[in-house]
Amino acid sequence: MIELGLARITALLKTTPQSWKAIHVAGTNGKGSICAYLHAMLRANRVSCGRFTSPHLVDRWDCITINDRAVSENQFRHFEKLVKKRNEDQRLEASEFELLTATAFEIFEAAKVEVGVIEVGLGGRLDATNALKHKAVTIISKIGLDHQSFLGNTLEEIALQKAGIIRSGVPCVADASNPQSVLDAIRSHAKLVGASVKLADLQSTSLRQELPDQLERHQKQNLLCAYEALRLACPQNPMSSAELLQAGADAMWPGRLHSIGIKKLTGRTQPVLLDGAHNPQSASILSDFVGKRLRGNNKPVTWVLAASAGKDLSEILQSLLRDGDNIVAVEFGPVDGMPWVKPMKSSTILQAADDNGISIAARQDAQGDVMAGLEWASQISNEGPFVIAGSLYLVSDILKLLRT
Repeated sequence: MIELGLARITALLKTTPQSWKAIHVAGTNGKGSICAYLHAMLRANRVSCGRFTSPHLVDRWDCITINDRAVSENQFRHFEKLVKKRNEDQRLEASEFELLTATAFEIFEAAKVEVGVIEVGLGGRLDATNALKHKAVTIISKIGLDHQSFLGNTLEEIALQKAGIIRSGVPCVADASNPQSVLDAIRSHAKLVGASVKLADLQSTSLRQELPDQLERHQKQNLLCAYEALRLACPQNPMSSAELLQAGADAMWPGRLHSIGIKKLTGRTQPVLLDGAHNPQSASILSDFVGKRLRGNNKPVTWVLAASAGKDLSEILQSLLRDGDNIVAVEFGPVDGMPWVKPMKSSTILQAADDNGISIAARQDAQGDVMAGLEWASQISNEGPFVIAGSLYLVSDILKLLRT
């Protein structure tokens, strides 16, 4: 169950010093990538760094990173136990995400990190991560329509919720590719609380020639946001802009335009594309990438698709699918630590494709058998373009299969 608010997390963290300074990242799309770029640049600069992102990909503790690796299960469970006892003693009834956030902050403190890179879980203003005590800079990435039942029905309403992470006297970096109305809402809130806003603008930046060519346009925009934030948070860093940007570009962020091999699972020799695109904006980015890199000579694409229950798939499927494509719909498994997350019925996904008037060449309803879905897709694709998308929870299931 999602229950936003800061009272419980504030009580949980009352005795936690938070002696490190934080870079706090909100937005709809690009948050995780920005965090990965920031972490890579900080580490290249030999800054001790913690990173907290969500959701986890394989294990619940892999969302908490100290320097260059995820924390161990033993370390995670030790601090989680302390936090849960505090929750019970105070009868706070904190949510799973609040407990996870407090655990991450405790681990950062114990590791004596210099900087914590923190991704907002949902929204910003009332998100548990907004209990940070020492923000050095905030970032607001690309904003789109998502979680409207919690954040509002317009981009401007959602932007104000995201802008709730801005603090007095703490500079904010905003993605300049957002609509003007979104940027106006962010600026207005920043002015109200007494903070400056720095736009990361790919169109006008003097760094355009230094942004690595291997990145897609949206990746360059996210890298620029991370770079501008780093320069504000760590103005004394000795590395050149070119060195920092390349360090960020070399960061690995699983599940986003991620080329993987599934030969050991299905025998397919060609790589497949794994992407957690789960809203219209991210689906549009994925569609552009697939059109540019995979659909040569109008080749049909074979899709393995999943989605969270209750999501409106219309715009997402319009972006991704073309007449003649193949689809296997699957349902991701239980999400550890997030029991409220449920998969959309696979039959509902296939019906949504039909409702959009898309002429599908071949289809399969694999229900909850993700492995069977992969095997069917491998056969029907015949080594042609193959994409797994629609949910980060499906990404998690695929990575678990590959690990085991």
